[in-house]
Amino acid sequence: MAKKTPEVNATSTADIAFLLLVFFLATTTMNVDSGMFRRLPPYQPDNTEAPKIAKRNILQILVNKDNLLSVNGEILDVTRLKKEALDFILNPANDENLPEKSVKEIEGLGNVEVSKGVISLQSDKGTSYEMYIAVQDQLAAAFNEARDRKSVSKWGKKYNDLNSDQQEAIKKWVPMSISEAEPKNIGGKKK
Repeated sequence: MAKKTPEVNATSTADIAFLLLVFFLATTTMNVDSGMFRRLPPYQPDNTEAPKIAKRNILQILVNKDNLLSVNGEILDVTRLKKEALDFILNPANDENLPEKSVKEIEGLGNVEVSKGVISLQSDKGTSYEMYIAVQDQLAAAFNEARDRKSVSKWGKKYNDLNSDQQEAIKKWVPMSISEAEPKNIGGKKK
C-alpha cells in the first residue's frame, strides 16, 4: 500500500503575508527629496516692463549644451564659480566693477550696506542635470559662506548657530538674489 504524503495546511499563509505587508508599509519611512528652496518673484502682468539694473550689479552665468560655464563672458570651471559669486555678493573692497551697495536699516543690525547685486542664471535646454545642479550647489555655497562671514563678523558665530531672529537679519543683509531665466535651445540638440 502506498503512503500518502501529508499536506501542509497553508490557509493562514495569505493572512501572514498580508500582515507582514501592512507592518512594513506602516513602519517604513520614505525619504522625500527636499529640492531647492527658491522664492519666486511676485506675479507681474506680461505688459510690465522689467526693472533697469546697472550692468555692474549683474553677474551673468550661462551654461551651454556642452556644459561649458560662462561667467560675464569668461569661460570658467564650475569649481571656481563659488569664489566668483562670493566676491560678487560681498564686494569687500567696494570695487567699482562689482555691485553697488545701499545703506538699509535692518532690525538687530542697525544701518548696514546691502548689495544691489543680482545673479542671472540661464542654461541651455541641452545642459545636463548634473551640471545644472553643480552650478546651483556652487551658488548656494557662496551665499551660505557670505552669510557665515557676516554672522561671524557681527556675532562671532556661524549662521546656523544663530537664533531665528538673527538668521532673519542676516538673510536681509545677504539676500539670495538669483534670477533664473527659462532655459533656451541655443545650441541645438546635444549629440
